[in-house]
Amino acid sequence: MNFNTDQFVAAHKAHLDAVAGLTQTAFSGFERLVELNLAASKAAVAETFSGAHSLLSVKNPQDLMAAQAALVQPAFEKSVSYGRHLYDIASSTGAEITKAVEAKVAEQQATVKTLVENSLKNDPAGSDAAVAVIKTAYDASQSAAETLKKVAKQAAEQAEANIKAASAQAEAAVKSAMGKTAKAK
Repeated sequence: MNFNTDQFVAAHKAHLDAVAGLTQTAFSGFERLVELNLAASKAAVAETFSGAHSLLSVKNPQDLMAAQAALVQPAFEKSVSYGRHLYDIASSTGAEITKAVEAKVAEQQATVKTLVENSLKNDPAGSDAAVAVIKTAYDASQSAAETLKKVAKQAAEQAEANIKAASAQAEAAVKSAMGKTAKAK
């Protein structure tokens, strides 16, 4: 198999298209992040002024404590919600990029496999042992790559599960502390 200029150009065009697609995915995730931050900032400014008005209208220390408590709970809930939205954006964007990269890697592996097989078809007489060694090494490298991909995927899934568990635990702890504070008043 001869690798000619047309194949070379086609391969580079395919890589360029893949990079363009990944860039668009990254920008889409960034746009979602900007929209989330703008909405959160807008809400925070409105809530700050609303909270300031409620704090300025208190008449005694009990009203002040009640007003402060009324401001804390929604702020915490919005913070948790923001974190979830942020995680969703990062997770979905990462998943899209991972899917595209895995597809491109699989395509490249198939191309390399075809290239190796076609090159080995034209082997000189008596080189069967060398061809067998090359095929075995190639198969072993593909097997190792698959194993590494599986291990990386499992590690990512475990990290995601740990983050979710830690987030839920922190949320429960804060809610519990806020409940105790409200009961103490």
